[in-house]
Amino acid sequence: MLFSLLQVPILRGKVYAINDALPADGAADDYETCLTHLVKSNVISVSAATGFPKFDLMLLGMGPDGHVASLFPGHHLVKENEKWVTFIKDSPKPPPEGITFNFPVINSSANIALVVYGAGKAGSVHAALRNSQNSDPLPVQMVSPEGELVWFLDKDAASNL
Repeated sequence: MLFSLLQVPILRGKVYAINDALPADGAADDYETCLTHLVKSNVISVSAATGFPKFDLMLLGMGPDGHVASLFPGHHLVKENEKWVTFIKDSPKPPPEGITFNFPVINSSANIALVVYGAGKAGSVHAALRNSQNSDPLPVQMVSPEGELVWFLDKDAASNL
């Protein structure tokens, strides 16, 4: 049975949206402050292993270049390991500015569902799942939750496997 999001009873007070009226750097700081408050009030737990917020489930997609969230190959943000949320102002994919969780938060998740579709992503899927050894791993290869990582691929994305 399929449900639309309109049918799921989610209370407004349980949705923590990014303040898109702020510039990217301000929005990242604001969202990290929000997460800090949610951790302190025990709405979000903390990973015992890392000390970062621990989400029960994180849903991620992957770009044709193997990026996840706004963490792009060769970009300095893939190495950020202190901030929970940061901003990008030179994104190689539109929009040029945005905010993102960093890998310590992503990887502190209990579980991650990685949803990938389209033939344009088949090369990166192949590289990631066949453990291609590059000097710089694709960001998708850096996804490693504390629990399970489950890939959901359509036929086109899986065509090079």
